[in-house]
Amino acid sequence: MIALSDLQLDALTEVFNVGAGQAAASLSEIVGDEVLLSVPRIQFFDRTDVNAEMLSLQGGRLGAVRQKFGGPFSLDATLLFREEKALEIVQEMLGSQVNVEDLVDFEHEAMCELGNVILNACLSAIADMLGVGLSSTLPEYSVDGADTVIGKLMSDESQPMVLVLHIDLTIEKRDTQGYLVFLLSSSSLEGLISALDAFLSRI
Repeated sequence: MIALSDLQLDALTEVFNVGAGQAAASLSEIVGDEVLLSVPRIQFFDRTDVNAEMLSLQGGRLGAVRQKFGGPFSLDATLLFREEKALEIVQEMLGSQVNVEDLVDFEHEAMCELGNVILNACLSAIADMLGVGLSSTLPEYSVDGADTVIGKLMSDESQPMVLVLHIDLTIEKRDTQGYLVFLLSSSSLEGLISALDAFLSRI
C-alpha cells in the first residue's frame, strides 16, 4: 500500500476539491440552480472490498456516467445519480417540451452529455493545477442495481488497489444528490503522487 504524507494528502484533497468545484459550476449552469459540494473523502481500498454499502449507495438503481482519463497517470472517473434523480436532471436539461413518460428515451444521450461536461470540467481543472495533459475516452452511461453498478466499476483485476475519492454534489432546491467517484490503480497513484510532488515544489 502506498503511503501519502499529510502534505501530499492535503494537496490531493485540494486538487480534487478544485476539480469538483469546476464540475459543480458546470452542473449549476446546466440545471440553473446552486450546486453544493461536500469536502472530498479520500479512501484507499483493496478492489475486492469495495461495494455499494461501503460507498453508502446501496439499494435502488443507479445511473452511472463513466469516463477513462490517461496521461502521466490514468484514472476512471464516474458520476453517479440515483436513477430517479438522473431523470429529473434530464427533464431539467430538455425543458418542458418533453413529457415525463418520454424521459427514458432521452436518458442515455442526455446523461452522456451531462457526464462529459462535468467530468471533463473536473479533470481539466486538475490537469491545469498539476501542469499535465490528460486525454479522455467517450463517456459511457449505464443504469442498473447499485451493487451491479459498483461491481462493474471494481471489475478490473489489473487494479488490485484503488483510491476512491467520494464527493457529494447536491442540487439545493431540487433535493438531488449525486456522487463523483475516482478510481486509481497502484501504478496510476504513483504517477499522480509524482505530479503532486512537482506541483508542491512549485508553490
